[in-house]
Amino acid sequence: MAQLTLDRWNITFGGDAPLAVIAGINVIEDLDLALTTGRALKAICADLGLPYVFKASYDKANRSSLKSFRGPGVKKGLEILAEVKSQLDVPICTDIHTPEECEPVAAVADLVQIPAFLCRQTDLVVAAARATQAAGGLLHVKKGQFLAPWDSKNILDKIKEATGGAEMTLMCERGVSFGYNNLIVDMLGIAEMQKLGAPVTIDATHAVQLPGADPRTGGASTGGRRDGVSVIAKSAVAAGADGVFLEFHPDPDKALCDPLSCLPLDGARALLTTLKAVRDAVRA
Repeated sequence: MAQLTLDRWNITFGGDAPLAVIAGINVIEDLDLALTTGRALKAICADLGLPYVFKASYDKANRSSLKSFRGPGVKKGLEILAEVKSQLDVPICTDIHTPEECEPVAAVADLVQIPAFLCRQTDLVVAAARATQAAGGLLHVKKGQFLAPWDSKNILDKIKEATGGAEMTLMCERGVSFGYNNLIVDMLGIAEMQKLGAPVTIDATHAVQLPGADPRTGGASTGGRRDGVSVIAKSAVAAGADGVFLEFHPDPDKALCDPLSCLPLDGARALLTTLKAVRDAVRA
């Protein structure tokens, strides 16, 4: 099975490595929230023996409405992520949106993430691959809601062609569109993507989204089913996922982005403990 390593952090994804945890907040609201969340999650993962990568977005470029909170932007956002990295001594995952962002982001982020809606944007994928390779990081590509698992081969091929054959990509399952305002996750797709030679994570947070179906805003924002996050995460780990992608908040209902999908921070230890037990049971 495919394995990838962040050498600087001695973190391995895939194969017989421990379940990787990519977790944090949806979007940067301020430095204090990022540090509070990252510090708590790092401690939990250390106790459980799980490798940890802090995740936060500096810009949510695909919000439903112009009125939606997007974050501090690339300059201020990267400054905050660099501070989190320095203070907590953790690797960073964040997402990019344009080719121009790739080099500055790769200089800070160890795991450069390509959003699902942008996974087939060739210029972005190529620029991200080259910048991330030069910086010594890895790519985390979310499979689009419009793609079959095996269609990920084309994404992986683009990255290899752009980097001289480098193996540097984790694929992320986050559900596929199912009619209107709904997503489903086919757990069989995890193994299908692993067959392509990439470790595979599950984005259980965004898999419970109800796109354009937030009743509080009349469809001007995305709804969600928070209770389903743990169900999807446990199912995916049982199906062989190499890592989990989760978003938390000390007070989810007050989160400035996707509040109906993120989990309460005080529930992180229980969930991650269960996911580790599921992983251990599957491997046994």
